[in-house]
Amino acid sequence: VQLQASGGGLVQAGGSLRLSCAAPERIFSTYAMGWFRQAPGKEREFVSAVTMSGGSTSYADSVKGRFTISGDNAKRTVYLQLNSLKPEDTAVYYCAAAWTYEGPLSAIRSYHFWGQGTLVTVSS
Repeated sequence: VQLQASGGGLVQAGGSLRLSCAAPERIFSTYAMGWFRQAPGKEREFVSAVTMSGGSTSYADSVKGRFTISGDNAKRTVYLQLNSLKPEDTAVYYCAAAWTYEGPLSAIRSYHFWGQGTLVTVSS
């Protein structure tokens, strides 16, 4: 089962993008969805997560105040609004879904399903 992520692209520093990610209908229940990113030569890191029923959100310190996550439980879709982008935000962004609680939402191991990744490139 794979999630479908979209919305990446090339943008200048200070610009904005909106990423979206939908979970297929076979995932009938989603506890939380999140976004991670991986820059070239670096490990995959947590960006943000949201619980689908309660709407509780969490962010990495590096994106707080610039990125906003939101979820549509009925559509099993999560969105990530990226504002005030910086060159260091350049990475492949991966969405993930957890059908039940497995641990901290900032941890890769807490998620059961992953998307294929969408590339965000921020030019200076």
